[in-house]
Amino acid sequence: MSGALAELKVLDFSRLLPGPYCSWLLADMGAEVIRVENPREISKQAKVFGWDKLPEADRRRLRETDILARNKRSILLDIGHEDALPVLQDLAKGVDIVVEDYRPGVLSGLGLGYDALSALNPGLIYASLTLCGQIGPYRDKPGHDPVALSIAGVQSRIGEDLNAPSFAGIPAADVITGSHAAFAILAAVHERGRTGRGRHVDVAMSDCAMSLLVNVLSRYPDPATIPPRGTRRADMGLWRTRDGKFICTTDMEPRYWKVFCETVGRPDFVPLQNSVESRPEIRSVLEAVFLERDQAEWLAILEAAGTQFAPVNDILEALADSHVRARGMVVEAAGEDGRTVTQIGAPVRLEEGGSLRWLGHMPGADTQFVLSQLGMDSLEFEQLRRSGALGAEN
Repeated sequence: MSGALAELKVLDFSRLLPGPYCSWLLADMGAEVIRVENPREISKQAKVFGWDKLPEADRRRLRETDILARNKRSILLDIGHEDALPVLQDLAKGVDIVVEDYRPGVLSGLGLGYDALSALNPGLIYASLTLCGQIGPYRDKPGHDPVALSIAGVQSRIGEDLNAPSFAGIPAADVITGSHAAFAILAAVHERGRTGRGRHVDVAMSDCAMSLLVNVLSRYPDPATIPPRGTRRADMGLWRTRDGKFICTTDMEPRYWKVFCETVGRPDFVPLQNSVESRPEIRSVLEAVFLERDQAEWLAILEAAGTQFAPVNDILEALADSHVRARGMVVEAAGEDGRTVTQIGAPVRLEEGGSLRWLGHMPGADTQFVLSQLGMDSLEFEQLRRSGALGAEN
């Protein structure tokens, strides 16, 4: 093992995006992550996405493609089975961190909550990632990313339609929750270095989503004065070009706005930068101006002028972008069948080199190996398998 977090061990019960995203960040930094996969959850997920109808080889390829499964070991255990409890308790004794995303009280009812596991391991950092947290009126509320964004007030700001909000098209609350959880976990680890004690880390998607409002609330101390959705500035935009592609511009600083206006042939717009009344006219004119040339032509013109711009890449274009690749944000590895698996790299890193140590393992691929590290011999493992604790098919 190598990496900044190579000394940390994580027991990961999480299933939904925020939890696996959190443990992925830790794993890419070198932490040893043991992913506990529940056979019933695996079966449910397969039915939701239609994977249950795929042959085994295709499911293996899908798991190798799963970025959030990489650099983690996978064990398959029915966490509600009575024979699984002592095994999971033994695992919890030897780790630094537990990550879980079940609704409040579920794991406690199975003997796997913070109180039970911290009694066995007083230094344990136990992170619970839920929709609305461990306390509050919405504590038991079910829901996914858009619900968290809606509670936080963020959904009301998404899109430019003045009459209705839009879905973001990306899992913003999920990803920011996973990121905040990783930060909170490492803060708790640092604190443990002083106190010797662990703690329960309560991470709510609705709380983390509210952090997306930090900019708008900082600029408008009176929330009643916040401009409605869609009333953006005229000095930034998404402009369609003649060939049907798009360019993004963000020339908000006055000196950039001046150069931009001169470059597109409208120096008369320079003094109107902050004129709210002029915004519709400016946008209308700029839309027509950008339609006069193809994207490549505009990119060359704006590059020469030194303004703030970028092509609006689709996903394939982003993966091929020279800067993205130079930053190590595209990594490749060989799959079991010899094909090349392309993934995004670690969004943060402390050293040169790749963050991908191995691709995602199939559910349960590491069960026997991990349990052997606890001292379980092959006979004991077979008894556990026969008990049904590993699931009906294992």
